[in-house]
Amino acid sequence: MAKYKMHVLVCGGTGCHASESDTLLENLKTIVADKGLDNEVQVIATGCFGFCEKGPIVKIMPDNTFYTQVSPADAREIVEEHLIKGRKVNRLLYVDPENKEHISDSKHMGFYKKQLRIALRNCGFIDPENIDEYISRDGYEALAKCLTEMTPQQVIEEMKKSGLRGRGGGGFSTGLKWEITSKSVSDVKYVVCNADEGDPGAFMDRSILEGDPHSVIEAMAICGYCIGASYGLVYIRAEYPLAIDRLKTAINQAREYGLLGQDILGTGFAFDIELRYGAGAFVCGEETALIHSMEGLRGEPTVKPPFPSVSGYYEKPTNVNNVETFANVPVIINKGADWFAGIGTEKSKGTKVFALAGKINNVGLIEIPMGTTLREVIYEIGGGIKDGKKFKAVQTGGPSGGCLTEKHLDTPIDYDNLLASGSMMGSGGMIVMDEDDCMVSMAKFYLDFTVEESCGKCSPCRIGNKRLYEILDKITQGKGTRDDIDSLRNLSYVIKDTALCGLGQTSPNPVLSTIDNFWDEYIEHVTDKKCRSGQCKALLQYFIDPENCVGCTACARNCPVNAISGERKGIHVIDQATCIKCGACLEKCKFNAVFIK
Repeated sequence: MAKYKMHVLVCGGTGCHASESDTLLENLKTIVADKGLDNEVQVIATGCFGFCEKGPIVKIMPDNTFYTQVSPADAREIVEEHLIKGRKVNRLLYVDPENKEHISDSKHMGFYKKQLRIALRNCGFIDPENIDEYISRDGYEALAKCLTEMTPQQVIEEMKKSGLRGRGGGGFSTGLKWEITSKSVSDVKYVVCNADEGDPGAFMDRSILEGDPHSVIEAMAICGYCIGASYGLVYIRAEYPLAIDRLKTAINQAREYGLLGQDILGTGFAFDIELRYGAGAFVCGEETALIHSMEGLRGEPTVKPPFPSVSGYYEKPTNVNNVETFANVPVIINKGADWFAGIGTEKSKGTKVFALAGKINNVGLIEIPMGTTLREVIYEIGGGIKDGKKFKAVQTGGPSGGCLTEKHLDTPIDYDNLLASGSMMGSGGMIVMDEDDCMVSMAKFYLDFTVEESCGKCSPCRIGNKRLYEILDKITQGKGTRDDIDSLRNLSYVIKDTALCGLGQTSPNPVLSTIDNFWDEYIEHVTDKKCRSGQCKALLQYFIDPENCVGCTACARNCPVNAISGERKGIHVIDQATCIKCGACLEKCKFNAVFIK
């Protein structure tokens, strides 16, 4: 890389691919070549920069110019103005929403100021398909250090001392899990990477594999050394084609460099990795269900103990960690456990990656130190609520988590605080809701998801969650009663106490947290038969204001069920029994005569 004077980094993540970043990349390469700059300017595709709201993103190094929402048609102007003439393209720079100033350096953007990128340290900085670029940023130094300077137990002690906990949702001590697996006696052991994130709106693990696959490969090899395993398996959902391609490329490169395979770095240690594909079942995020799926069986969980550390893949000791957990390992070895433990809170060390989505201005992938408050995430990193609307709730932990409200905004984000507030960390989904969202409908949405994703093995989850969904549907249809709310609460606790695995045990969380925090909305639905957010169509009623109605007949002509009557130039009326609440009348009326009550 040293021969080039400038580097043009183009976001090559899945999100930006959907916005033609691959075409943008090719245009930049072609124009750079046409201008005879091939030997001075390198154009590469990187992983996700995180600021998905403003993608596709192009970053120019070494001056760190950060261009946002770049289209393929902008490639020529970037080359001719910036690369040749040295003039920034102002119209492509980020505009601060408060002072309206153009910001060229991402370090000065609110989105990045409070972030600390450890797991995402290389995403957006290196070509994920070039092992040399990973090595240039201390890649595989941790593996070499472990194999040549440390015993397996010393590495495990370092991991325990760091305080790293599983980032897949369970929050179990990574070092302790490695130690338990290392003590299991067997001729064969396995290291498994769980890359099957299934939370709605979550894309943390996918982005790490797309942007920095070697960090996971290196960590898996280190884990194999510690527990005495020679085989690694990455269980990844087949819907991640880009992540799969880059992971395959990285594995092949590591083999070519002698960093996977036999006699790694001449130490006699052997370790190799294969991929196993999942079909996208949410329950396969649970480690025993995941293992069964890899074995070719139904993805169903089993009662623990025995834990996978004792009896896992083909009944052999198996260590399972998720992608983000592994991504932290090399940097902990290189910088030391004390450095990592110095970040975060007393019981939650380091950082956490979140997929920030929903009614938020800065949708994207963020990594923050544990202990950062929800207020900082939503209003400083996230840029506040879209369209100036009022914040209502944030769902953390995906379908397994709960809704937190304005009273929780100053809660430091870590495992224990989120649990105490009625939610959970989960794998890192964070969905923000505003005043227009109905919390009963939100709970129903998540129940619909968990009912669909239940493996059906245990009756509390298979039947209980279906009953929860039916009660919520009854309430949103305007047929609920106060007794139904009591039934929701009681059934939720039964499911939590009796379900077989984490999917069933946590599935009632959205219901319980919304009942606790939005009791008045539930009461409105069952007593007043109203939905203040207007999202429960069965509770809406469309009316025509006789003072504004001019009898144009536009509403009647566009009503699909002929629910509107009235003479031309006369006042029209909606038959509530016939109306299907489609909203066509409201959309077509030009005189503001139609309103919802």
